[in-house]
Amino acid sequence: MGRVGNKLSVKFCGKGLEPGLYGDGNGLYLQVSAFKTKSWVFRFMIRSKARKMGLGDFERVTLADARKKAQAAYGLVVDGIDPIVARDALKASQAAQQAKIITFKQCATLCIADRAKGWKSDRHAEQWTSSLERYAYPVVGHLPVGEVDLALVLKIIKPIWDTKTETASRVRNRIENVLDWAKVHGHRAGDNPARWTGFIDQVLPAREQVSPVEHYPAMSYADLPAFMVRLRANASVSARALELTILTAMRTGATIGATLSEFDLDKALWTIPGERLKGKKGTGRRDLAIPLVPRAVAFLEKLPNEGEFVFPGGKAGKGLSNAAMDQLLKGMGYPGTVATVHGFRSTFKDWATEQTDYPTDLVEYAYAHTVPDKTEAAYRRGDMLQKRRQLMADWAEYCGSQTGGAR
Repeated sequence: MGRVGNKLSVKFCGKGLEPGLYGDGNGLYLQVSAFKTKSWVFRFMIRSKARKMGLGDFERVTLADARKKAQAAYGLVVDGIDPIVARDALKASQAAQQAKIITFKQCATLCIADRAKGWKSDRHAEQWTSSLERYAYPVVGHLPVGEVDLALVLKIIKPIWDTKTETASRVRNRIENVLDWAKVHGHRAGDNPARWTGFIDQVLPAREQVSPVEHYPAMSYADLPAFMVRLRANASVSARALELTILTAMRTGATIGATLSEFDLDKALWTIPGERLKGKKGTGRRDLAIPLVPRAVAFLEKLPNEGEFVFPGGKAGKGLSNAAMDQLLKGMGYPGTVATVHGFRSTFKDWATEQTDYPTDLVEYAYAHTVPDKTEAAYRRGDMLQKRRQLMADWAEYCGSQTGGAR
């Protein structure tokens, strides 16, 4: 741009000029329209073709900035590049990048949808969504997921780490999973700031230090026989579900999800599919055959065979709710601070440990617990069904020791 430039002045450009082009030099012009509006343009020749490139409105772009823009555009022309084509390409690239930007909330929604395919209960998705809506979304929900850093994660979980430690731990874990999902799908890069090791553990004390693990309140096995008298006097579906749970020492989820097809009452067996046992799908857990005592077979035979579930709930096509048996316990005078459905598993284990000579591994297997010795578990092929049948028969006899010994 060897020609003379800087012909225009700020004062001149601010005057009420007639429509036309007013050259500053070096291809830069102030363009005045028929409506007296003003704008900057850069005129140039490339490949023997005259072109005109807009550089912005006069009210928004100063003369000095217009000159810088014209200088940059001319530099491209010298290199044989059409500045208009280059600008359009840049805009297209930026638009494409913008389209790829996804907020944390959008990412979380997609992540939950993907993970829900492997969850055994819709309740997991509800819990993920509600906890993130309450704690994470107000802070980072609207932000691009790639901008979520350690400071923002701490802003979410630090205020509740001491007072709601379990909740905070779950929220942290869920944020970590969402950010991992985002990285795999190309929406962010770098380390995961919600990861415990190397990140959060450098700032916050361990969960166990803040809130020691609390076990589920459990009824003493000494009080169980008297409780069973009252439970068997209750004719509700929830009562039979709880009784089966106690007699088999199974978890709540196993009982409320039990379907008619899982039971062979002629063989006194309840076979729980591996994917319904505690643990993630795809872990290769085998189906678990649960021996049924005569008392359980007797009341199961009397239950109505309607629908898919052994213990139907209030909604059509659904089993009992997760809270049904807990509500029954509460109604019988046993709130969650005194006894819980899950706690009956501890009641069973305490009885088996203190009142019988059955081997520990047999007792663990009986209530679908992992065998402590991983090597032993890896090589074990049998299910000790007959031995477990005798153990559960003794347990049922103890449970019914104040109800005429009914097993």
